Amino acid sequence: MSMYPIPSTETLAETKTCRHCNDSFPITDKDLEFYEKVSPVFDGKKYPIPPPTLCPDCRQQRRLSFRNERKLYKRKCDATGKDMISIYSPDKPFKVYHQDFWWSDKWDATEYGHADGMDFERGFFEQFRELALRVPIINSTSVWNENSDYSWSLDCKNCYFLFAAANCADCYYSGVATDCNNCVDSTDIKGCENCYMCIQAENSFACFFSENLNDCANCLFSYWLDNCTNCIFSANLKNKKYCVENMQLTKQEYEQYLRAILLTDGFFEESSRHLQRIKMKTVRRNLEITNSEDCIGSMLTNCHNCVNIFYGTDSENCRNSEGSFKNRDSYDCSSYLTELCLEISTGWKIYHSSFCNETFQGNKHTLYSSFCSNSSHLFGCIGLRNKSHCILNRQYTKEQYETLVPKIIEHMRKTGEWGEFFPSSMSPFGYNETVAQEYYPLSRSEATKGGVFQWSDYEAPFPKVEKIIPASKLPEDIAKIPDDILNWAIECEVTKRPFRIIKQELEFYRKHNLPIPRRHPDQRHLDRMALRNPRKLFERKCDKCHEVMITTYAPERPEKVYCESCYEKVVV
Repeated sequence: MSMYPIPSTETLAETKTCRHCNDSFPITDKDLEFYEKVSPVFDGKKYPIPPPTLCPDCRQQRRLSFRNERKLYKRKCDATGKDMISIYSPDKPFKVYHQDFWWSDKWDATEYGHADGMDFERGFFEQFRELALRVPIINSTSVWNENSDYSWSLDCKNCYFLFAAANCADCYYSGVATDCNNCVDSTDIKGCENCYMCIQAENSFACFFSENLNDCANCLFSYWLDNCTNCIFSANLKNKKYCVENMQLTKQEYEQYLRAILLTDGFFEESSRHLQRIKMKTVRRNLEITNSEDCIGSMLTNCHNCVNIFYGTDSENCRNSEGSFKNRDSYDCSSYLTELCLEISTGWKIYHSSFCNETFQGNKHTLYSSFCSNSSHLFGCIGLRNKSHCILNRQYTKEQYETLVPKIIEHMRKTGEWGEFFPSSMSPFGYNETVAQEYYPLSRSEATKGGVFQWSDYEAPFPKVEKIIPASKLPEDIAKIPDDILNWAIECEVTKRPFRIIKQELEFYRKHNLPIPRRHPDQRHLDRMALRNPRKLFERKCDKCHEVMITTYAPERPEKVYCESCYEKVVV
């Protein structure tokens, strides 16, 4: 069972039982202080946000069930009738506008507001759902891109199937990428170029089939390298060159070895298996924390007082999230530049807001809203821009707003809705379309049991191709692949789903002498996800000094895991 750590400077206030999974989780004195701090105030009276009823994992699962980052569909814009790429499949019951029209002044979301205002005879979530079916939503939250329609990204150029990315160019089938160029099939990469099949790499060049790289170049099938060049089958090295299986070679010896091994039949397939054998023998660090203070989590850089955070940078006083970037005093937020926020599923530059989904730049004092931007003092709104003092998309005066919102909060308190994020049953996506399925995988029957989550059975039609060939029929030598492969489909060796190769992708493989992939892009993504540790914390003993430590490796896992102090002594 995973744990929810309590910092040594805090006091346990109460232990609660999650109403979804029945796991126990702590509420500390600092947690209560935070909920008090972010609780809204109207006419000088504070309306307290109660402690959560779900554990941190179940809260995150609920938020992630609203995030589709990888499923793209063709459908028509409901405003113009033009074809577009959307994260909403054509069978979804929503009005969807292409972003060019959605961001224009040709429509006003307040026109879709509840004419009679809040109905106090019914629950708030029911009325918000009705509003969501009326207000047009944006086809994709990708913005400022060029020739990157098949992406979920920001400020990217010539990218294809690139997700959760920013400021990238010529990248394909990758995710969680920033400032990268010419990278393919990689995850959690930053400042990388010409990399392939890499996971958690930063400022690295021409690295392939490797994990956890920092400032590396020309490294293959390696694991946990820092400032290394020309290394293969190596692990836990710093400032090294020309190493094979951690053994130092001369430049000439290394180049001779590399030329010989690259000519071996089945080199890439066997080398991938060999890397996994190397990893099993490699000492692991309990947590990945760099230049941070008073933090408990993993993949943290330049953070302070962050607890149960996974993948965070430059954040302070934050808790319980996957993805915290330059955030301050925020709990349960997967967001960028947020402050004093609670339960945000994808947000950017937000201040003092809670329980919001897809919240864009400039929102302040916003509650229970979606797809709003540059607005303040909103409650239960969708798609508003440059507005203030609106409820369910209806405009009010400041005085009316501050009178009515407390009444809605009191009503939600009676219905059990106040302090809860939107139920997953209100998500516009099937569970299997969302990021939740990646971190908390469920079968169809498990997801739909009790109506907690939805499921999508929509299958996009596959384009016509000249022929479909089994992956096993592909030669490993890229020189033997004809140009005609662009007109074919390949049958995935795992799922049997057909997939196609695009021209830029084929050029990349040829440039770097890499084989054509045998697996569908979705399966390749799942393969990479399986190589990452779960976003959970456990207690286990250091395999060197035997002191109890916190780690992302469950106690029953076979890897050799050291505490930070012991780990530093073995990295050479």
